[in-house]
Amino acid sequence: MSDTSRRPMARTSLKWSMIEEKLSVADTFRLIADLGFDGVELDAPNDLPRDEVLAARDATGVAIPGVINSVHWKTPLTDPDPAVREACVAATIEAMSLAKSYGAQTMLLVPGVVNDATSYAAAYDRAVEGIDRLLPHAEEIGISIALENVWNNFLLSPLEAAHLVDGFDSPRLGWYFDVGNVMRYGRPADWIEALGSRILRIDIKEYSLTRMNAEGPWKGFDVALGEGDVDWAGVNASLAAVGYSGWVSVEMPGGDRHHLADLKQRLDRIVSL
Repeated sequence: MSDTSRRPMARTSLKWSMIEEKLSVADTFRLIADLGFDGVELDAPNDLPRDEVLAARDATGVAIPGVINSVHWKTPLTDPDPAVREACVAATIEAMSLAKSYGAQTMLLVPGVVNDATSYAAAYDRAVEGIDRLLPHAEEIGISIALENVWNNFLLSPLEAAHLVDGFDSPRLGWYFDVGNVMRYGRPADWIEALGSRILRIDIKEYSLTRMNAEGPWKGFDVALGEGDVDWAGVNASLAAVGYSGWVSVEMPGGDRHHLADLKQRLDRIVSL
């Protein structure tokens, strides 16, 4: 597995959902170890037998650095319906408890969604209210909430994202910065500079501005890792400048072990720039 030197993206992981072979929990962890990843992130809550997950983690040495909230799209924290928001809070608390049992440090949370039913201002107010309810549980459980920038029409400025985090003055709230997601409307270096020490985790995906301009925004993701328009050397330099040295998780289309092995080689090239 990769070393833990002071390079910005020091330890590598992938998402459990990217593994498209039908394997037992134990064999899935062995595959992750054989591929050379240091860790894997699971959705939570989930239906995986926890005892099997913990046994496989311990047997292989593959860490679980974080979990991904599995309900924040279906039941957004900013939904107009209070019952939906309540369901998100309850599931998020469950996810944090499961993360702690895995030995994870973070839980990825999409803070809200702006759409025809939810205005930007309403989303901000509801996100603040929801996070305010969740933070005491995060502090009690011992898990950090890492908010992610996604295509949710919300928190589109890095200064606004930093302001939201700072408003809580809690060491248990930070940012899960997704490099590829920001390419549509910003420069990764600007986000990294603005977020600074608030960055708890890094997500990597590739993006092509050329394809975006020619074929539409979503087509920008249809490019192999390392073959798009992300300045990965610049990303590393920006992360080093703000003192980041930690986990990076690749989030690209999944596949079998051969596809994932190629993805790991591409990731290794990026993190070493």
